[in-house]
Amino acid sequence: MSARISRQNWQALLGELDDARRQKHLVTYRALIERLDLPAPAMQTLTSALEYLAALDAQADRPLRSALVISQSASRLPRTGFFDCVTRLGRFAGASDGLAAASWHAAEVARVFEFEYPADV
Repeated sequence: MSARISRQNWQALLGELDDARRQKHLVTYRALIERLDLPAPAMQTLTSALEYLAALDAQADRPLRSALVISQSASRLPRTGFFDCVTRLGRFAGASDGLAAASWHAAEVARVFEFEYPADV
């Protein structure tokens, strides 16, 4: 799965995630799609962008900003694909649901909230 995001939408995504980080809150996939006004296939575009961002953060040994994006479901966790991605990146090992995923996610979100990202990424 791969979809391209425009430079303008990429910068807007980084801005939304930075705002969420500074305010110490999470944002849903749906809210991001609406705020960024992503064209169809919006979820695929957003997912690809978040996976790319996770790879960039992992490569630079930074906390994963994509952890700030969660599902609207009662779990308040990212979608299963997020956990597949972070497993591929070597950041998480385990089932994408349950206590291990929730604990890892909570710890990663705390790391993101505390980290100061360079202005150019």
